[in-house]
Amino acid sequence: MADFHQNGVVPTLHNLREHSQERMEKELTDFSASRPITLILPSLYSELEAPALEHIVSELSQVSYISEIVIGLDQADEKQFRHAKDYFSRLPQKHTILWHDGPRMRAIDEKLKVENLSPDQPGKGRNVWFCMGYVLAGRQAGVVALHDCDIITYSRDMLTSLVYPVSNPRFPYVFSKGYYPRIADGSLNGRVTRLLVTPLLLSLEKVVGHHPYIEYLKAFRYPLAGEFAMQTHILSDIRIPSDWGLEIGVLSELWRNYSVQTICQVDIADAYDHKHQPLSPEDAAKGLSRMSIDITKALYRKLATDGVVFSQDAFRTLKATYYRTALDLVETYYHDARMNGLTTDRHREEQAVELFAANLIEAGQLYLDKPNATPFMPSWNRVQSALPDLLHDIQEAARRDAEE
Repeated sequence: MADFHQNGVVPTLHNLREHSQERMEKELTDFSASRPITLILPSLYSELEAPALEHIVSELSQVSYISEIVIGLDQADEKQFRHAKDYFSRLPQKHTILWHDGPRMRAIDEKLKVENLSPDQPGKGRNVWFCMGYVLAGRQAGVVALHDCDIITYSRDMLTSLVYPVSNPRFPYVFSKGYYPRIADGSLNGRVTRLLVTPLLLSLEKVVGHHPYIEYLKAFRYPLAGEFAMQTHILSDIRIPSDWGLEIGVLSELWRNYSVQTICQVDIADAYDHKHQPLSPEDAAKGLSRMSIDITKALYRKLATDGVVFSQDAFRTLKATYYRTALDLVETYYHDARMNGLTTDRHREEQAVELFAANLIEAGQLYLDKPNATPFMPSWNRVQSALPDLLHDIQEAARRDAEE
């Protein structure tokens, strides 16, 4: 597939699966004795009703090196929470469900609101943030991995490849990011990465000029991948967005705190497919429209922290540059797909580009209109300083919910 990524900025690890998976699983079992591995699964209740999660749980049941699985459960009432406990009970590993809509977790959120530390909007980022707090409270995990619950093509080999670089004590990596080809049913997928992030980074480079952060993001083959793993000490100090900017926000925090030589990306699958979000051009609060705004805001804010000055004129120039760049890539992706016996719908691809171009301006206006906004959730170091007992409270909430 067409490759617009820098080489040499972030180490890239390749995986010859037929030769490596069994060996890596055995080694991970050894590594986990001194560096226990925890898996976070952020989940909507609706995902328990889909076949993807059923298969994921079946695959995870065969993984011997995972010490604990933490399930962050959103949008579930009491009856649905009880069903979730039964649903995940087949997991042989120790597992915990954080019922975010339950009265105990809501009470914890109220304590955070009193100190102005509560995440300001629901979403995957908020779900993951509370799960990170629970993991820190346990003080047991040496490595934390995360992946979504809607992966249709899931295999436990994906998790093995993801956690191996940060679990092997002879490797220097503190963070690994998964990547994979976005191909399914004979079609080239991954619209937000291909048609928003890639042309936007190329356009920012033209408008802003060379910037090491842009170069860093360009190095990732799939920067929006929801699969990543890290050593647990990272969790205390990172500040991440609560919205769809989570993946970019995590990469930004790693860029701020660590050498790129301790950050790697790793090939975790030969094919990948998941639940596809609608474009949602009629409602900017939903689907890929909202996602594009949140991701773009995350990029603007990060560049601003590095001294880049944005204005309405700059956003208009960026939109024009992006639109031309993205349309050129639509054509390139079409040629690439045809050469490989795949398809793309050029009309739908250009519709997406038109929406994303408009949302660059929308995201820019939101950025300019709220200069005092605090877009990131607080670090857990700050939360512990303000509310020393809160991590214990999260543990207790999960324990008592599990017992009832």
